[in-house]
Amino acid sequence: MDFPPIDEATRLRRLAPPTGKVSMVLDTDTYNEIDDQFAVVYSLLSPDRLDVEALYAAPFHNNRSSGPGDGMEKSYEEILRLLDRLGHRHDGFVFRGSPSYLPAPGEPVRSEAAEHLVGRALADREGPLYVVPIGCATNVASAMLLEPKIIERIVVVWLGGNPHTWPSASEFNLMQDPPASRLLFDCGVPLVHLPCRNVAEHLRTTVPEMERHVKGQGAIGDYLFDIFCGYHTNHFAWSKVIWDISTIAWLLDSRWVPTHLTHSPILTSELTWSHDASRHFVREATTCNRDAIFGDLFRKLERHASA
Repeated sequence: MDFPPIDEATRLRRLAPPTGKVSMVLDTDTYNEIDDQFAVVYSLLSPDRLDVEALYAAPFHNNRSSGPGDGMEKSYEEILRLLDRLGHRHDGFVFRGSPSYLPAPGEPVRSEAAEHLVGRALADREGPLYVVPIGCATNVASAMLLEPKIIERIVVVWLGGNPHTWPSASEFNLMQDPPASRLLFDCGVPLVHLPCRNVAEHLRTTVPEMERHVKGQGAIGDYLFDIFCGYHTNHFAWSKVIWDISTIAWLLDSRWVPTHLTHSPILTSELTWSHDASRHFVREATTCNRDAIFGDLFRKLERHASA
């Protein structure tokens, strides 16, 4: 598959952290565990900075699904539950994604989500559309394969994999669909990469903190608290990473998620990183300001409950 070339000066402008209000779509394997739910809510409670145009359900397969298609459908249903508790509309806002991973490199899977993303990316707008996949990259990769020229109109902000100096790139989002993951780094789309180890994993919270700042904050706060507590049976000395809010935090205030420019790594067949300094640039996150991010989320939940 041939993608249109993007000159490096244009790519670097697109990779600069956003400073004003941005348009975005969120692609989420929402039922995979419990962190996507927080990211969905965080994005929708930030309308001053984020114009969320759509939510896409992504496939996943683990002990919470019988296969990627079942995972996608459960994620779709979970999105609807969140929107109900937020009092947010459903129609024309939530789209089912792919029922499977890419069948082979370069072969897209058509879905409501992929086709809607193509349309939103090509729509007239000021600036790029920020595409935020917080699960496997199947829906986003499929959209780019269906219409390669959208890479000129979007910036992808992806949570997945590990730091480019890590011995292994492999982690859940990346290994679910390696061809889709590889495409993000190879096709030339402006990419902001938020690794899991040493970056998003700083975003830990505990039952006492959730009880103090999330429980009682309306229907959505109670729901987030319940699924948090239900995720683990023994809460003694236990904390949970809420990985996916890192992407929303970078869009809201890039100082909370410091990044640097680096050459796009090569994802090998062994799911390790290889490096070539002649490749195009991407932006890689290096850490997270855990306190600033959770503080912002908690304040927004409180304001929403009191509105």
